[in-house]
Amino acid sequence: QVHLVESGGGLVEAGGSLRLSCAASGSKFMVNTMAWHRQAPGKPRELVAKITGGGETTYADSVKGRFSISRDNEKNTVDIQMNATRSDDTGVYYCYAFILVGLGIEEEHAMKAFWGQGTQVTVSS
Repeated sequence: QVHLVESGGGLVEAGGSLRLSCAASGSKFMVNTMAWHRQAPGKPRELVAKITGGGETTYADSVKGRFSISRDNEKNTVDIQMNATRSDDTGVYYCYAFILVGLGIEEEHAMKAFWGQGTQVTVSS
């Protein structure tokens, strides 16, 4: 089984910075795309940024130029650096990973999506 654990959420003043981290742990797996999503109160979950195994990145228009996603393939971690934060960045941030599980066991090979438990980010204005 694979688990994603996030850290780094909290309260930040508008214009300030915050860094979120997420680590994938388990056995017999290989991580493909990793991403951060967020859900504001009363709104659907939305993609914030994603990064492929090769390092190609995609950002939501609302965070371009302010947020930066990065990953460490050896440690199976993904971070998001949030700069110039705004009140509309408030929400629960979820780590996401698309993972090949069952390495070394052909009958268990499968691509599966995993989510972290979420971490609250509150931007005060």
